This record gives sequence, structure tokens and C-alpha cells, in this order.
Amino acid sequence: MHSTMKIILAGFTFTAIVIAGVMIFQKQATKPIQFDELPDFSAIGDVKIKKELFFDYLYPMVKYENEGIGELRNKIEELKSKSSLTQSDQEFLLATAKQFSLTEMAEWDSTKFDPLLSRVDIVPASLALAQAANESAWGTSRFALEANNLFGQWCFTKGCGVVPKARDAGKKHEVAKFDSVHQSVKAYINNINSGGAYNELRQIRKNLREQKQPIKGDLLANGLVKYSERGSEYIKEIQAMIRINKLGSYDIATE
Repeated sequence: MHSTMKIILAGFTFTAIVIAGVMIFQKQATKPIQFDELPDFSAIGDVKIKKELFFDYLYPMVKYENEGIGELRNKIEELKSKSSLTQSDQEFLLATAKQFSLTEMAEWDSTKFDPLLSRVDIVPASLALAQAANESAWGTSRFALEANNLFGQWCFTKGCGVVPKARDAGKKHEVAKFDSVHQSVKAYINNINSGGAYNELRQIRKNLREQKQPIKGDLLANGLVKYSERGSEYIKEIQAMIRINKLGSYDIATE
């Protein structure tokens, strides 16, 4: 015979089933959580449960952003297939090119379709989840708690974020502050898709597209050498996190 009780923890409801004095937690979502405040992951002692909840919390946001990018990509491909473009079509393409930091143009240049499509593409959920876990210490870091920043993204205007305690003398960067975790996810994906430091990652993704291969996070991670000062060691760490936590299943779920 056993008894049950409800426990509320920052956006999650747990049913605690007490069997022979041992509480077994069963997670139940009380509402869509993709826009909720960051849960207190430090309050979860069981590492396996903490990881599961972290991924369950973050994945809907990554999926939401990727779906939006997928729709935008489809629109661009439709325009590419047209024999001629209207003024409205060209204005849309110019605005999208600017959004993704492609070279500014006074008028649309059809040779820019492929460079634009190389930027307007999904970021595999496995990669986003692994980097978020790594950069935010599973949602418990100072920058996650004070700035909703799960990806260690920087900004360079005074007051734009949180000043790192270990910032070298003469450095002026801050860790960007976001109104929500969802905004952090959105900014991260935009950074991967438009930042000059990730040309190699986008080329790997483009090659996979051309070869009609799945867009896998562990492969794209090879293009993250400039994401961290740890370089190749950081890449190995992210790839290990994807493998150990079986995050490739999240990529399959979004194909």
C-alpha cells in the first residue's frame, strides 16, 4: 500500500509516490512550459531527474524556433523557384538577408539565394540542448539565474548584461541579459545562423543538405571551434554530452 502527495517546483508538478518509505517522483506538466521562468534546477538532487527536466523544459523552445526557421526557409525556396520576383518578394528577401547578417544590398541579387539558405536553417536540438547544459551548468549558473542566459552569449555595450567576475583587465564584454530563457534560445540560434565565427558549422550543415543527410548535432559541433576558448576540447565535450545523454533522439523527433 502506498500514499501520494503533490510537490510544486517552479513550473513543474511532481507526484511523490511513497512506497516503503521511498519517494518516487513522477513528473506531470501542469501547463505549457516553454515561456515559464527558469525552474530551480539546483533544488533537484537526483541527477537523472534534473537532466530529464532540463531537457524537457528547454526542448519546446528550441523546437518552436526551428519550426519558425523551417517555415522561413520554405518561403525562400519557393521564391528561388519562381521565374521572376515581385517588388514585394525582393523586399522580403532583402529584409531577411539583413536579419541574418548577409552582405547588405541595395537590390536583391539572385546569386545570394544559396548564401541566404545556408544561414536560414535549423540548429539541431541535440546541439542546442548540449550547449545549454554545458554553458549553464544545467540551468544553475549565475548567468542563467541572473540573466536568463543559458548559452554564455556576450554583449559589448555597457550595462547590456552581467559583468563576469573573472573578466580580464581591459576587457569590456558582458554576459548578455535576456527577459526570458526563450529569448536566450532565440538569440543563440540567430548567433549560430548569422555569426561570422560559425561559417564552418553552416558549411557542414549545407553539405549535409546537399547529400540529403540528417542534420545531426554531433556533426555540426565540429564547427564550434570559435565558440569557446577551449577550442577542440570544447567540441569533444559537447559531442560527448550529446552521446552520453542520447540527445540525438531529439533530432530524430524534429525531422
